[in-house]
Amino acid sequence: MRLLARLGRGLLWLLLLLLAAALALVLWLKVTSTPTTSGTIRLQGLSGPVTVTRDAWGVPHIRAQASDEDAMFALGFVHAQDRAWQMDFQRRVSQGRLSEVLGKPALPQDRFLRTWGFYRAAQSALPALSERSRLMVRAYTAGVNAGFASGKAAPEFRILGYTPEPWTDVDSIAWSKLMAFDLGGNWEEEVLGSRVVGRLGERGLNEVMPPYPEDAPTVLSADELKRTGPRVQASRPAAVSLPPATLRAFQAHLDAARALGMQPVPGKGSNDWVIGGTHTASGKPILADDPHLALTSPMLWYLADVQGPTLKAIGASIPGLPGIVIGRNERVAWGVTNVNPDVQDLYVEPDDARFTTRTEVIKVKGSADERLTVRESAHGPVISDVGAGDVGPRVALKWTALQPRDTTLDAFLGLNYAQNWADFTRALSRYVAPSQNFVYADVDGNTGYYAPGRIPTRKGWDGSLPVPGDGRHEWTGTVPFARLPHTYNPADGLVVTANNKVVPGSFPFTLANDRNWAEPYRAERITQLLTAQPTGLTVEDVKRVQLDTVSLVWRDLKPLLLATRPDGDPSRQMLQRLKTWDGNERADRAEPAIFEAWLSELQGMAGDELGEGTRINSLAVRNMLRADGELCRNEAATGENCADLLTASLKRAADTLGARLGSDVSGWTYGKVHTVASNHRAFGGVKALAWLFNHSAPTNGGTNTVNVARPEPGTLRQTHGPSYRQIVDLSDMNRSVYVGSLGQSGSPFGNHVTDQQKLWVAGGYIPMSTAAQDWGKASTLTLTPER
Repeated sequence: MRLLARLGRGLLWLLLLLLAAALALVLWLKVTSTPTTSGTIRLQGLSGPVTVTRDAWGVPHIRAQASDEDAMFALGFVHAQDRAWQMDFQRRVSQGRLSEVLGKPALPQDRFLRTWGFYRAAQSALPALSERSRLMVRAYTAGVNAGFASGKAAPEFRILGYTPEPWTDVDSIAWSKLMAFDLGGNWEEEVLGSRVVGRLGERGLNEVMPPYPEDAPTVLSADELKRTGPRVQASRPAAVSLPPATLRAFQAHLDAARALGMQPVPGKGSNDWVIGGTHTASGKPILADDPHLALTSPMLWYLADVQGPTLKAIGASIPGLPGIVIGRNERVAWGVTNVNPDVQDLYVEPDDARFTTRTEVIKVKGSADERLTVRESAHGPVISDVGAGDVGPRVALKWTALQPRDTTLDAFLGLNYAQNWADFTRALSRYVAPSQNFVYADVDGNTGYYAPGRIPTRKGWDGSLPVPGDGRHEWTGTVPFARLPHTYNPADGLVVTANNKVVPGSFPFTLANDRNWAEPYRAERITQLLTAQPTGLTVEDVKRVQLDTVSLVWRDLKPLLLATRPDGDPSRQMLQRLKTWDGNERADRAEPAIFEAWLSELQGMAGDELGEGTRINSLAVRNMLRADGELCRNEAATGENCADLLTASLKRAADTLGARLGSDVSGWTYGKVHTVASNHRAFGGVKALAWLFNHSAPTNGGTNTVNVARPEPGTLRQTHGPSYRQIVDLSDMNRSVYVGSLGQSGSPFGNHVTDQQKLWVAGGYIPMSTAAQDWGKASTLTLTPER
């Protein structure tokens, strides 16, 4: 017994020692990763002093006296202080160098990234930038490196055991190429279209990928288009059959993109709108924006207020990129959503096609280097080689974002300086990719809209399917900037964009085929809410619109779903609850969980025809149920129709929710399963570290609600959504508000890790103000030139 007692005491002491060691490690990581936010630091590369005042939420308010370049230097410095790991990770993604620090599990991602050549495209873009942009990039790069050398290191560097390399000017624009991939293009739709035609024939295209409804809203009306005319009718190219090996290669790219958090997501997109003064209480415009992207830890955006002698911009920046991406200055405000035009084409190259080759050496932590041969045709990189080798046709990708002389950074930096509509459009004339819906407002009361970008024109074919690369299907040019969709001071005083179709059929150019656009539900709901109160709108009214969670998808599907024959008591209870539901997807209600779990089952109805994992959107579900369509028929159960599918899918949803939440249907509250998953890109799936780096909370919203929060199939968690919200009041700029999805700190030991997430979930905002009295408790760091 004494021996056992001694062993027990020894074990207790061992546990106490381990706990003390763990606490000491945490304290050490906190001390060594927390940035200096007060006092004075002397740095090389500055021409004059700069103050960086971090407000109560950790947002830096940068004030440079000598030059705008000093202000940009300081932005690079604070980016590196708060988000060094995020910046290095994003740089490694753009370079395809994840395996160097993460080992073999990252090889599929590196193969995908090297094959597409994102970093090579960034290298080709740098020389094309204007002199002002290159100066700003150079200053930003110097600031980043000063931040890297400040003596503090992100915990991820210490955990993985490496130090980030010095930042370069190319690094400062490289992440924009991955943003272009995440937001622009339709290559995966071409692949799906090819599979659909091969399996279901031409008719299957409209069933699996329904065209945009003719009666749904477009961003611009025919009256707002300055030039209209007959569109050149384009025919669909003959379907090119892609063998299984090629499809497997494409799937490898898609899987790699998903592992990086960049994948096609139904309903993913953004909202922005601008309201003219005739509709507002102040008589001046109000501009709102909320881009919908992957919700990560740390969050993508970094809020900042950057001022020099002439630069006066505040809003959302992206660590690794110089300047404010979405926001305002002293006179002009802007917001963006994705246009998603057709700017990518897949070419099946003929046997006699000529290729250039390069060898990519991928260094792998703990293993031998891997050598990857990448081929390129005249159209672009051959993306069918990964996983397929020389088996099957060689399919090349042509994409505007991979072409040389991309001057998009000129456009964004130009917006930071714009003083009026002329400056705004002059800046956007330099925009290449990814094409965005820009809304505009200024303090003089003007509003506008422009959809810039390099959008190819085609003659005689519509770009919807892979085509032979034999010269018969080449781009004939791009839509001239002056002919791109735009409007200035529209008569109705309202522009609403939600990734919906941009222009009606009277527009003379084809921006995309009618299956490219997002479903119209968000645009319809935003317009419905804004026009319900034709005058007197305030910032508070606009907040309510941004946070709206009423589902118009439920409105469309309600009569079809409620006619379902239940199979079992849980199904009956589910239907009973749905009968009186108003469609508001709140986290404290059971009905949203029932509806979204059921809808998720229905969206998989094409899986038996096109392979497990194939998802159709809500519009396709509605069309199939209304028409008792063929996709309802399960090939493994002959004779099934849509009525049978509804019964079976409801039963599956009941079984899934019951297994997770118990037998009491009233206890199936949405927030128990629908939680935001802001996960770390590297450690999010590592059990020993996930608790430290991942952040979760119950959230409202669902598929295609304005406050979009599409549940992930299977888990019902939210992985994408409004990554940033802003509302700009042009009557008093400092009454504007904004908020991010998580917090400013990149380190889990920082002081501002999740303070914005709490507001973001609850529908709160922080002041988007350049006035010190609005900043709350603040700390000031002075950066001075090293003499």
